[in-house]
Amino acid sequence: MLQVIKTNSDFKLDYLYFRGEDSNKEIDPTILKEKNTWISVTDPDEEEILALQNMLEIPEEHIKAALDEEEKSRLEIDGDMLLLIIDVPLHSEGDKCSFTTLPLGIILLKDNIITISTERFPLVDEFVKGRIKEFFTYKKTRFILQLLFRNTSYYLFYLRQIGRVSDVVESTLKKNMENEELLLLLDLEKSLVYFKTSLKSNELVLDKIMRLQFVKKYQDDMELLDDVIIDTKQAIEMANIYSSILSGTRDAFSTIMSNNLNNVMKRLTSITVVLAIPTIISGIWGMNVSVPFAANNFGFGLVILLSIAISGFIAYWLNKNKML
Repeated sequence: MLQVIKTNSDFKLDYLYFRGEDSNKEIDPTILKEKNTWISVTDPDEEEILALQNMLEIPEEHIKAALDEEEKSRLEIDGDMLLLIIDVPLHSEGDKCSFTTLPLGIILLKDNIITISTERFPLVDEFVKGRIKEFFTYKKTRFILQLLFRNTSYYLFYLRQIGRVSDVVESTLKKNMENEELLLLLDLEKSLVYFKTSLKSNELVLDKIMRLQFVKKYQDDMELLDDVIIDTKQAIEMANIYSSILSGTRDAFSTIMSNNLNNVMKRLTSITVVLAIPTIISGIWGMNVSVPFAANNFGFGLVILLSIAISGFIAYWLNKNKML
């Protein structure tokens, strides 16, 4: 999907061009080369990739880097072109505990700004639908910083969501310890690992932008960049805190489950010992050998009483020592 968006004279967004997933519409080079536009590209097909390469002279490796799901956050300057790749958080709608990150490529040209991704991010949709205030396509540096700021806001939002889900899972585990809840904790821990890794990579990119003199940064832009850096550090701290809490919670409940299993095995072993006494005694009196009370008419009753007495004593001793 490829969209070309531009701010008009009334500072409203004009959608100059749209090419959907099933569209066979030819790509107009004059539209792509329109100045002060934002070209939003999502999961591009071969024709769209070739159009970006040939019409806007974007190197193929820049496009492939933005579409590589394993690509890490980085900033690269190639002549008059700037390539910025950031990790964007993504939440799977079908799974409340599934969070991941995917790269978003931002290419800054002299007259245009291009965003490329494999998935349709809610982050980008906010800008496409005009929900962001004071968003203008001709203010390219500010647009990039606004993207970074909203991206960090999504990290903070998803981290709070992870915190709420972990509280629910913990409450469920206190009532009923099942493997499913422990697996949910593992999924949340995995999500936090993705978040921490991506946030640290994004932080390095932000530090590089702070030192970079390639793009013009005005006073308002510097204040916004400072806010992005502060929120990113806060998100990293939150991710570390939640990760420590989840790890401690999972270890605690795993220990509790192991302890409960040990208690069950201890009780079963004690019960086995108590029940084994009558079996041993009756086995001895059942042999074809001379044993006490064998000729007595009350011998069988005495054997039963003896078995009960010994079993009762052993049960009392085990219970006194908290083994039963």
